[in-house]
Amino acid sequence: MAEEEGAKEGDKKIVHIYPLVKHSDMKEEMRHEVVELVVGMCEKFSSNYETCARMIKDTMDKKFGIYWHVVVGEGFGFEVSYETENILYIFFGGNMAIVLWKCS
Repeated sequence: MAEEEGAKEGDKKIVHIYPLVKHSDMKEEMRHEVVELVVGMCEKFSSNYETCARMIKDTMDKKFGIYWHVVVGEGFGFEVSYETENILYIFFGGNMAIVLWKCS
């Protein structure tokens, strides 16, 4: 009986309520700004991934120049070509993943 309870506890998913940066080669200052932007947009548009991605892209285009690409969703993989120091892969609110990169 005790073993069964332990197995159930061990199978629990870990849900992150804070932004978890999986990969980034951005400069520290830029990364902090972008993480704040992503968290704000994800909280505001948590039920609509398309709108969230569009708002992040538009803001990044205005702030850091054009040619930004953004994907927001759950359970996807990616392989992209990007300009050096211009990629961020982050998880927020559990399973929501956001990847943004710049390529011209």
